[in-house]
Amino acid sequence: MTTTFTPTADPSDLQATGVQTTASAPATAGRAGEKLWRTGATAGIVASGATAAVAALARGADISLKVSGQAIPVAGFAQLTFVASLIGIVIAIVASHRASRPQRTFVRSTLALTLVSIVPDVLADAQTATRLTLALTHIVAAAIVIPALASRLHD
Repeated sequence: MTTTFTPTADPSDLQATGVQTTASAPATAGRAGEKLWRTGATAGIVASGATAAVAALARGADISLKVSGQAIPVAGFAQLTFVASLIGIVIAIVASHRASRPQRTFVRSTLALTLVSIVPDVLADAQTATRLTLALTHIVAAAIVIPALASRLHD
């Protein structure tokens, strides 16, 4: 015997036939998106401060922050880090809606993008210490933002 549940069925009829029902509200996409935005923005702010701190420490250690003769301001590190964090949030939201394994997809994608983002730093017309500092800021930001957003995604 097969029991079919229809929205118009009386719940007491289902209980009388031995079928147990439980009501639970599924997490809405909107609520999950809000959590990702909040978590990502917070992580982005923290990462922005961290990359600015790395740049300030490098400058304090007499490491030039000049690329092709143009100095990169410390605030520029924070600004670009925050913009990259916003892009990470969008990637996390897309993964949460489209991927069969959102956390894995997000982590793999963002790690690959982090590696790609380091390539221009390695090839930059700058001193070796400057190139290493630039690459370090990418790694610091990724180490903060990726785990924070990944913790909100589930496979």
